[in-house]
Amino acid sequence: MGTTVTQSINYWLTEHPSIKNFRWYQSWGSTWLFLFTSISACVAAVTLLDLTLTLFRRRRPVPLGPIPAIHSLIMTLISGFIFVGILLSAAAEIRDTRWFWRRSKTPLQWLLCFPLGTRPSGRVFFWSYLFYLTRFLHLARNFFSVLRRRKLTAFQLFKPSVLILMSYLWLEFSQSFQILGILWMTLISSLFYGYVFWTAIGFPSSCFPIVLNCEMVLLSCNLMCHFGVLLLHLLKGGCNGIGAWVFNSMLDAAILMMFLKFYVNMYLRNRKVVDSVSSSSHSNSGSERKTQ
Repeated sequence: MGTTVTQSINYWLTEHPSIKNFRWYQSWGSTWLFLFTSISACVAAVTLLDLTLTLFRRRRPVPLGPIPAIHSLIMTLISGFIFVGILLSAAAEIRDTRWFWRRSKTPLQWLLCFPLGTRPSGRVFFWSYLFYLTRFLHLARNFFSVLRRRKLTAFQLFKPSVLILMSYLWLEFSQSFQILGILWMTLISSLFYGYVFWTAIGFPSSCFPIVLNCEMVLLSCNLMCHFGVLLLHLLKGGCNGIGAWVFNSMLDAAILMMFLKFYVNMYLRNRKVVDSVSSSSHSNSGSERKTQ
């Protein structure tokens, strides 16, 4: 029974013809026109919604009901599904193609550095394509923030668009490192959206800053992987899609800088709140002593 279930899972996630025979250039959303048009439309829609609510002087949050919780649950399940799918597909791809590169690379090195001439087709790129499409679902959080009348920072506005562009480059140029990148991002997204869903349905939130620490872990893992790709490219005769990788590294650096700025500003703001509370408590205790 267990063997049958395992074989069925492997078939539907790695051996199905739609997965095994996937071709990026024949897929919906694979053109540069679609990429820039969709990103521009999403950013413009968020900005227009914010301006509309501001013009109508809507300061109170718009009731969204269970929509954010449902969105978080869907994103948790999709992220976990992609994580399992690309993990199994990467293992199957290593098994089927290792004879070609085993003398020059280990499986970990293959995960970081695709051989030159790799084309965006097959199992791994099917899951990369699915990951690319799900990046558009992340944009819904920006609409939720605007409707809740929360201040939308530049980091929060442009980060989903940068991630869409990044995942497009992974496919367009068969970029190295994308398997580990997708594994990290889907794992962190499962934890992040699972926590958001947990708090949205009424369970207590954690005093530990889970959201920010998930972002920090993800950026740290990406940084380590980038160093690995650079070393393998210099020492092992080149990695596929290295030009796109350089641009990807610049995007990651921009995200890191925006995140650090956001993190420092939030820390300073919380520090001011704590200092003001402590100073007011000291002044109240001093006044009570004087009255006594």
